[in-house]
Amino acid sequence: MARAIYGTWIDLVCAFFKRPRRLQVAAVCYRETHGRKEVLLITSRGTGRWVIPKGWPVDGKDAPGAALQEAWEEAGVRSGCVSKEAVGLYCYEKELSTGLPVSVETLVFTIEVDQMDEDYPEAAERRLTWVSPGAAASMVQEPELQDILRRM
Repeated sequence: MARAIYGTWIDLVCAFFKRPRRLQVAAVCYRETHGRKEVLLITSRGTGRWVIPKGWPVDGKDAPGAALQEAWEEAGVRSGCVSKEAVGLYCYEKELSTGLPVSVETLVFTIEVDQMDEDYPEAAERRLTWVSPGAAASMVQEPELQDILRRM
């Protein structure tokens, strides 16, 4: 009996201190080349692993607009047709600049890329590559994002 009460107490205390998930928006940027779809991946600034452009919501922009803004800043996507609705979401743990970890729920929008620019805000900090959706799925770490990419 004491174990059950202790377990319930621990669950309540942990829930009290657990922070809610933060929201980010992300962009799966794609293009058609010779009849085949290609997806744009970029490297993260911290670890250099392959990711898609993503970031915090932007004041004055809706979620699809914020996803396009992130695609511009992080990958040089100048213009494209953005999905009005999220095509999926994935969750991951992010370490903030303060060192604290935070759970993040990321809404994913697609962008059919019309125009790219080589000179963009984070050009010197990232590499980018165009790959098939299947290859992209094998290059990212988050299982839910892998599923989204495979569905492309």
